[in-house]
Amino acid sequence: MAPNMRGALLALAAFFLFSAHDVVVKYLGGSYAPVQIVFFSVLFSFPLATLMAVGDRTDANLRPAHPGWMAARMAAAVVTGLSAFYAFSNLPLAQVYAILFATPLLITVLSIPVLGEVVRIRRWAAVVLGLCGVLIVLRPGAQPLETGHLAALTAATGSAVASIIARRIGRDERPVVMVLFPLLANLAVMGALLPLVYRPMPGLDLAAQALMAGLAFAASLLVILAYRAAEAVVVAPMQYSQIVWASVYGALFFGERLDAWTAAGAAVIIASGIYILLREGRPDASANRPVLRTRSRYYTGTFPRIGAFLRGDRDER
Repeated sequence: MAPNMRGALLALAAFFLFSAHDVVVKYLGGSYAPVQIVFFSVLFSFPLATLMAVGDRTDANLRPAHPGWMAARMAAAVVTGLSAFYAFSNLPLAQVYAILFATPLLITVLSIPVLGEVVRIRRWAAVVLGLCGVLIVLRPGAQPLETGHLAALTAATGSAVASIIARRIGRDERPVVMVLFPLLANLAVMGALLPLVYRPMPGLDLAAQALMAGLAFAASLLVILAYRAAEAVVVAPMQYSQIVWASVYGALFFGERLDAWTAAGAAVIIASGIYILLREGRPDASANRPVLRTRSRYYTGTFPRIGAFLRGDRDER
């Protein structure tokens, strides 16, 4: 099998598992506050972060090289994790994905002040078109906007902020620092808030939390293998397959139906995102490739970024 085909198939399998992870989030969200779900999700993710710490043989301490940027990234991780889990708990899966798919558009905009990226007319047109797709999904004025919609938009923005900061400081920070600090921030903040919302969890629901960590771990490994097998421009667009899994899972488990407006808006957003990926894949189009090198899926701060596991790539951690 050709390397690019193998990489694409591995990525499709990974995003299938990531979508299953979000099904569990939605299932638990029917009974528990997002704070509690995020807390236990991070808690069960720490074994993977520990593996990362063991594998990092850099002779240095755990102090960030850029404490200000790291603090901003930690704050983005906390806001994104809480917002994403709230959105999945309160909105149809496909609608959440459609809004989260705006993350690459926001990364493109943020890359201008943070990375000094030059965005020319074609990518600007793709950004504007993609944001119009978000408006198609939300339909302000035609349907009531809920807190879940605001949470999904906040998650997309926080994910873009965390990703662009990772691109900004990834060359200078140790991978273990990039992995551990956002997890610790989420654990500390959610742990402090947990007594306010805690509900006892039976063994089945605790097992579901552990399953979430297992799905994220397996999906992350598959994405790593995908990027090692194939070109980034082939692997990255596979993330948009999640809208298919969301539609299937939503119909099977939650009785959700993909409405025409969400489908139309998602199509516009996906087309814009793929165009930006293809433009960044051209050697003369982008100095930084901020979207193409953001190799994790949308970021929640509840499991380690896969970029830290890609050996020899210090552009995206």
